[in-house]
Amino acid sequence: MGVQIALNLKNVAYEFVDEAAGAQSELLVRSNPVYKLIPVLIHNYRPICESIMIVEYINEVWVTGTESSSILPFDPYDCASARFWASYIDDKVALKFYSKH
Repeated sequence: MGVQIALNLKNVAYEFVDEAAGAQSELLVRSNPVYKLIPVLIHNYRPICESIMIVEYINEVWVTGTESSSILPFDPYDCASARFWASYIDDKVALKFYSKH
């Protein structure tokens, strides 16, 4: 969900491929062979795995040149705090949600 929000905030066109919770399609296993989990962003035929890493990648690749276009704070403390909460949501909230479906 966070990846989709980041893509939408940056106005990036993308194709969403729905993956059933717990399913491990060939594409998923090939794209994320270590954890075999979603989300995975495939950009220029190269996979980027793990939600916060994908959001940071999106933030760095699709730059419009203004500070206000960043989806992560510029202040190092604020950025670390944002990463903490994004990781918490991935590890505690989203994981429980997806494991039930």
